[in-house]
Amino acid sequence: MTTRIDATFSRLKAEDKAAFVAYMMGGDPDRATSMQLLSAMPEAGVDIIELGIPFTDPMADGPVIEDAGIRARKSGTTLSTVLEMAAEFRQSNSATPVIVMGYCNPVHQMGYEAFAASAKASGIDGAIIVDLPPEEDTELRAAFETHGLALIRLATPTTDEDRLPKVVQGTNGFVYYVSMTGVTGAALSKPGAIKDQVAKVRKASGLPVVVGFGVKTPERAKEIAADADGVVVGTAIVKAMHENSVGGALDLIRSLAEAAHS
Repeated sequence: MTTRIDATFSRLKAEDKAAFVAYMMGGDPDRATSMQLLSAMPEAGVDIIELGIPFTDPMADGPVIEDAGIRARKSGTTLSTVLEMAAEFRQSNSATPVIVMGYCNPVHQMGYEAFAASAKASGIDGAIIVDLPPEEDTELRAAFETHGLALIRLATPTTDEDRLPKVVQGTNGFVYYVSMTGVTGAALSKPGAIKDQVAKVRKASGLPVVVGFGVKTPERAKEIAADADGVVVGTAIVKAMHENSVGGALDLIRSLAEAAHS
């Protein structure tokens, strides 16, 4: 089911490295510029790409990613065009996992089966649907199982021992551990707390655990990578893309990837 994702984590484990997972907003500031960044990410050191789907009410995102979504939507970006970007990426890259990340409404409007089929055809490996809890994702999970896609769920500092088994049941590929309560780009939890939580989630799920929300610097990425199977950076990359275009974003990505891999 999760061939590219599993292969990536297996390779990195053999190399004693954590995965570097990079988030970008699809279509920000426009499709052509966004496509340049997407295509260049693997060579810059990205192991897994999270491709954001813009949405009108991104409740889990801070102002940087929210503004990126506004720019993307103004440029005409939709769920369908994000999938088209993934398909274009697959024309030159067949190895790097691509995960779409977004909210349920656009997926529900397309239809779960239609979304799963389109995602598979586009070369997508899985999805993180931020606002769709386990109790409500049965239909999407069934569609993903049919098409061999990974449904990746979020665990948080408030996910207690009673809730955790429900969260990880049916999760594929990896578990995304949200390092703090709050929105993307906020302050990160202390390293010790993250280490303990990562171990707990890994034990419950039997899957790799990647840590995101709030990782902004190479130094912090290196700290997180020492305890987790992967580290996710999003807000800092989106900000660099907006302020310094593709070149500036790639410079930051290279430094973050090197830190995570070290």
